[in-house]
Amino acid sequence: MHRSIATALAAGIAILAAATAPHRASAQGIGAPQCNDFLKLKDDAEKKAHVVQAASKSHDRKEMCTAVTRFAAAETLVVKFLTDNQTWCGVPAEAVTASKANHEKTMKFRDTVCAEAPKPKIPTLSDAIGTPTLDTAKNTKTGPGTFDTLTGNPLAK
Repeated sequence: MHRSIATALAAGIAILAAATAPHRASAQGIGAPQCNDFLKLKDDAEKKAHVVQAASKSHDRKEMCTAVTRFAAAETLVVKFLTDNQTWCGVPAEAVTASKANHEKTMKFRDTVCAEAPKPKIPTLSDAIGTPTLDTAKNTKTGPGTFDTLTGNPLAK
Protein backbone atom coordinates (compact mmCIF):
# COMPACT_ATOMS: atom_id res chain seq x y z
CA MET A 1 0.00 0.00 0.00
CA HIS A 2 2.85 2.40 0.81
CA ARG A 3 4.43 1.88 -2.61
CA SER A 4 1.15 2.78 -4.37
CA ILE A 5 0.80 5.91 -2.25
CA ALA A 6 4.33 6.97 -3.05
CA THR A 7 3.85 6.19 -6.74
CA ALA A 8 0.59 8.15 -6.94
CA LEU A 9 2.05 11.14 -5.13
CA ALA A 10 5.20 11.02 -7.25
CA ALA A 11 3.06 11.03 -10.38
CA GLY A 12 1.10 13.99 -9.02
CA ILE A 13 4.28 15.89 -8.23
CA ALA A 14 5.67 15.11 -11.69
CA ILE A 15 2.56 16.57 -13.29
CA LEU A 16 2.85 19.63 -11.08
CA ALA A 17 6.47 19.99 -12.15
CA ALA A 18 5.51 19.62 -15.82
CA ALA A 19 2.92 22.29 -15.37
CA THR A 20 5.55 24.73 -14.10
CA ALA A 21 6.50 25.41 -17.70
CA PRO A 22 3.84 28.14 -17.91
CA HIS A 23 5.40 29.80 -14.87
CA ARG A 24 8.81 29.85 -16.50
CA ALA A 25 7.27 31.38 -19.61
CA SER A 26 5.51 34.04 -17.56
CA ALA A 27 8.77 34.91 -15.82
CA GLN A 28 10.11 35.80 -19.25
CA GLY A 29 7.17 38.15 -19.81
CA ILE A 30 5.17 35.91 -22.17
CA GLY A 31 2.26 34.88 -19.89
CA ALA A 32 -0.34 36.76 -17.90
CA PRO A 33 0.45 38.19 -14.43
CA GLN A 34 -1.78 35.64 -12.68
CA CYS A 35 0.53 32.86 -13.91
CA ASN A 36 3.05 33.89 -11.26
CA ASP A 37 0.73 32.50 -8.56
CA PHE A 38 1.14 28.95 -9.83
CA LEU A 39 4.54 28.38 -8.26
CA LYS A 40 3.18 29.09 -4.76
CA LEU A 41 0.31 26.63 -5.28
CA LYS A 42 2.63 23.97 -6.69
CA ASP A 43 5.14 24.30 -3.84
CA ASP A 44 2.36 24.08 -1.25
CA ALA A 45 0.96 20.93 -2.88
CA GLU A 46 4.42 19.36 -3.06
CA LYS A 47 5.07 20.05 0.64
CA LYS A 48 1.74 18.47 1.57
CA ALA A 49 2.49 15.46 -0.65
CA HIS A 50 5.73 14.92 1.26
CA VAL A 51 3.77 15.12 4.54
CA VAL A 52 1.45 12.37 3.22
CA GLN A 53 4.47 10.21 2.39
CA ALA A 54 5.84 10.70 5.90
CA ALA A 55 2.44 9.99 7.48
CA SER A 56 2.15 6.73 5.54
CA LYS A 57 5.15 5.41 7.46
CA SER A 58 3.54 6.06 10.86
CA HIS A 59 0.54 3.73 10.25
CA ASP A 60 -1.72 6.17 12.12
CA ARG A 61 -5.07 6.34 10.35
CA LYS A 62 -6.09 9.70 11.83
CA GLU A 63 -2.78 11.37 10.95
CA MET A 64 -2.92 9.92 7.44
CA CYS A 65 -6.50 11.14 6.94
CA THR A 66 -5.52 14.66 8.02
CA ALA A 67 -2.47 14.72 5.74
CA VAL A 68 -4.37 13.38 2.70
CA THR A 69 -7.25 15.82 3.27
CA ARG A 70 -4.83 18.76 3.34
CA PHE A 71 -3.06 17.49 0.22
CA ALA A 72 -6.40 17.04 -1.57
CA ALA A 73 -7.32 20.65 -0.75
CA ALA A 74 -4.00 21.93 -2.09
CA GLU A 75 -4.32 19.74 -5.18
CA THR A 76 -7.85 21.10 -5.75
CA LEU A 77 -6.41 24.62 -5.88
CA VAL A 78 -3.73 23.53 -8.37
CA VAL A 79 -6.26 21.79 -10.63
CA LYS A 80 -8.58 24.81 -10.47
CA PHE A 81 -5.70 27.14 -11.33
CA LEU A 82 -4.60 24.99 -14.26
CA THR A 83 -8.16 24.75 -15.56
CA ASP A 84 -8.98 28.44 -15.15
CA ASN A 85 -5.66 29.74 -16.54
CA GLN A 86 -4.99 27.14 -19.21
CA THR A 87 -5.22 29.62 -22.05
CA TRP A 88 -3.57 32.57 -20.32
CA CYS A 89 -0.58 30.61 -19.02
CA GLY A 90 -0.18 28.22 -21.93
CA VAL A 91 -0.81 25.06 -19.90
CA PRO A 92 -0.91 21.98 -22.16
CA ALA A 93 -4.25 20.18 -22.30
CA GLU A 94 -2.50 16.91 -21.36
CA ALA A 95 -1.28 18.45 -18.09
CA VAL A 96 -4.80 19.59 -17.19
CA THR A 97 -6.28 16.17 -18.05
CA ALA A 98 -3.61 14.30 -16.12
CA SER A 99 -3.92 16.57 -13.08
CA LYS A 100 -7.70 16.06 -13.02
CA ALA A 101 -7.27 12.27 -13.26
CA ASN A 102 -4.71 12.29 -10.43
CA HIS A 103 -6.99 14.48 -8.34
CA GLU A 104 -9.83 11.98 -8.76
CA LYS A 105 -7.50 9.21 -7.54
CA THR A 106 -6.50 11.37 -4.58
CA MET A 107 -10.14 11.94 -3.67
CA LYS A 108 -10.90 8.20 -3.80
CA PHE A 109 -7.83 7.51 -1.69
CA ARG A 110 -8.89 10.18 0.80
CA ASP A 111 -12.35 8.63 1.06
CA THR A 112 -10.79 5.23 1.70
CA VAL A 113 -8.31 6.46 4.30
CA CYS A 114 -10.81 8.65 6.11
CA ALA A 115 -13.59 6.05 6.12
CA GLU A 116 -14.59 4.74 9.48
CA ALA A 117 -12.67 1.63 10.49
CA PRO A 118 -14.68 -1.60 10.54
CA LYS A 119 -16.15 -2.30 13.94
CA PRO A 120 -15.32 -5.57 15.66
CA LYS A 121 -17.95 -8.29 15.58
CA ILE A 122 -20.02 -8.52 18.73
CA PRO A 123 -19.80 -12.04 20.17
CA THR A 124 -22.98 -14.10 20.11
CA LEU A 125 -24.23 -16.66 22.59
CA SER A 126 -22.99 -19.41 20.26
CA ASP A 127 -19.51 -17.88 20.42
CA ALA A 128 -19.65 -17.75 24.21
CA ILE A 129 -20.64 -21.40 24.71
CA GLY A 130 -18.68 -22.72 21.76
CA THR A 131 -21.47 -24.13 19.60
CA PRO A 132 -21.88 -23.74 15.85
CA THR A 133 -24.11 -20.90 14.71
CA LEU A 134 -26.04 -22.91 12.10
CA ASP A 135 -27.64 -26.30 12.34
CA THR A 136 -26.47 -28.69 9.64
CA ALA A 137 -26.55 -32.42 9.03
CA LYS A 138 -23.13 -32.69 10.65
CA ASN A 139 -24.07 -31.15 13.99
CA THR A 140 -27.61 -32.55 14.44
CA LYS A 141 -28.55 -36.02 15.60
CA THR A 142 -30.81 -38.30 13.59
CA GLY A 143 -33.56 -40.34 15.14
CA PRO A 144 -36.36 -39.18 17.42
CA GLY A 145 -35.76 -35.61 18.40
CA THR A 146 -36.76 -32.00 17.98
CA PHE A 147 -35.85 -31.70 14.28
CA ASP A 148 -37.60 -34.89 13.16
CA THR A 149 -40.71 -34.57 11.01
CA LEU A 150 -42.87 -37.23 9.39
CA THR A 151 -40.30 -37.57 6.62
CA GLY A 152 -37.20 -37.49 8.83
CA ASN A 153 -34.73 -34.83 9.83
CA PRO A 154 -34.81 -32.08 7.15
CA LEU A 155 -31.31 -30.96 8.11
CA ALA A 156 -29.88 -34.43 7.52
CA LYS A 157 -30.89 -34.39 3.83
